[in-house]
Amino acid sequence: MTPPLPIQEVLETFPALALPGMAHGLVRRVPGVSVSLDKMEVLALLKPWHEAAVAALGFDQEHVFTAEQIHGGETAGVTADSPRWTPGVDGLMTNVPGLMLGIHTADCTPVYLVDPFRKAIALLHSGRKSTEAGITSRAVRLMAETYGTAPTDLIIQVGPCIRPPLFEVDIASMIVRDAISAGVPASQVHDCGTCTGAEVSRYYSYRVEKGKTGRLLALLGLRP
Repeated sequence: MTPPLPIQEVLETFPALALPGMAHGLVRRVPGVSVSLDKMEVLALLKPWHEAAVAALGFDQEHVFTAEQIHGGETAGVTADSPRWTPGVDGLMTNVPGLMLGIHTADCTPVYLVDPFRKAIALLHSGRKSTEAGITSRAVRLMAETYGTAPTDLIIQVGPCIRPPLFEVDIASMIVRDAISAGVPASQVHDCGTCTGAEVSRYYSYRVEKGKTGRLLALLGLRP
């Protein structure tokens, strides 16, 4: 099935991640797709746009890896031989060219981590529980242990998420704080500042839409 509107109309990018060898994007709300269904049915309806975004970024669908997203603090490394879906984690990381990481959100925060020097990346699903579990700082340490990433080299992008006053906790500010505490320079930690709940015409919000919503798709990959 071909999406009836150009994928560029719902594919958002972030200036801080416009880096050589890196591909990224966030598929926003898709107009006309019903959200009065359960999560898996909505994801099935959104699949054509999500696949079109992967293709537009120059990757094969067979090389996209996703996570179970259990609202925990764990991140797993991905190689070409890894399963396409990793249970028990909320973050994925890789240093393999040609692989793309995918995370679904709808108020929780997509967090992009890029090491442009060692060509390593991570993509996190950071809701309240994952944030309180320190998923960002733990991912920074894990990238250092696994890929030799220096925290001072990392570029971090905090994506759209629900924010005060629509949510009682400022998840985004906690993520920024954790990144800086882990050694990432404040000038290299970027927050888009967007509240999903305040802009439901462009994003999905689980809280504002009382569970009857879709899922954004965050994508991050290393170009072949």
